[in-house]
Amino acid sequence: MEKDSEIPDVSPDLPSATWRMVLAAMSRLPQAGLSRAFGAIADTPLPASMRATVLGGFAKAVGINIQEAEKPIEEYSSVNDFFVRRLAPGLRRIPNDPNVAASPVDGVAGQLGTIRDGRLIQAKGRLYSAAGLLDDAGEAARFDGGAFITIYLSPRHYHRIHSPCEGHIPLARHIPGGLLPVNRPAVTHVSDLFARNERLLCYIDSPLRRVALVAVGAYNVGRISAAFDPEWNAPPGKAAGWVTNRPGTEPATHRYVPPKPVRQGEEVMAFHLGSTVVLLFEKGVQIASGLAPGDEVRLGQPIGSRVSEA
Repeated sequence: MEKDSEIPDVSPDLPSATWRMVLAAMSRLPQAGLSRAFGAIADTPLPASMRATVLGGFAKAVGINIQEAEKPIEEYSSVNDFFVRRLAPGLRRIPNDPNVAASPVDGVAGQLGTIRDGRLIQAKGRLYSAAGLLDDAGEAARFDGGAFITIYLSPRHYHRIHSPCEGHIPLARHIPGGLLPVNRPAVTHVSDLFARNERLLCYIDSPLRRVALVAVGAYNVGRISAAFDPEWNAPPGKAAGWVTNRPGTEPATHRYVPPKPVRQGEEVMAFHLGSTVVLLFEKGVQIASGLAPGDEVRLGQPIGSRVSEA
């Protein structure tokens, strides 16, 4: 872990001048409103006769493997319905091991390492605080000295989020915020990006001790639903929905007494277009050796394990 856990003391990388201009402009736009408008388009029902053409074209454009989808493409009613598709049964193997942290998603590993002095690495030369990410200094303190990993989900990836371990969810939080992109240019340029964007997080008490699972919203829809608490998803007057990017929502904390049980690999959240997951572990968990930024990871892949503390 030494080579990937050092806190960089260098000037940050910068994206191209064009991307810096784009990000500056986007920071001044009504991100939530524009994202909701995009979401309304993505929710538009498609006539059955057009689904193969529209959704097949979308899949080809972004690189989605439609062979992994649970249903034939013609059975998805909209772009969003297809985007949050489930995988065909048996495609991913879950470790079923209390000593292993499994990847909660398909995605690309971003920064990973050790949380030092309450800070995580966002990108070369850019740090951000665990307290800012969790919006809770007390909870953040327990993760100091523990491990973290960031996983980015591109449009081609499967977008449901699963529990990395077996345990119980004692509380969850919705933290409203911005909806800036979370692509490489944004991550390298926008300070405190993951602590600024809207987030839905839950804590899982497990054999790995407490784990923080943070789903970070992004531009273009920015909606995250909670499978562990379906009633939280329903806006007034609607039977189903999502927790984030709803007009007028305030920060919310849900405490569960008794805590909600969750199995390793069980679905806990879903991105309705977007984004990034950040996992925080207490001391005693190490990230899998050989895993490096830029590596593809798959749901269920071991990404960490419990170790004995000195």
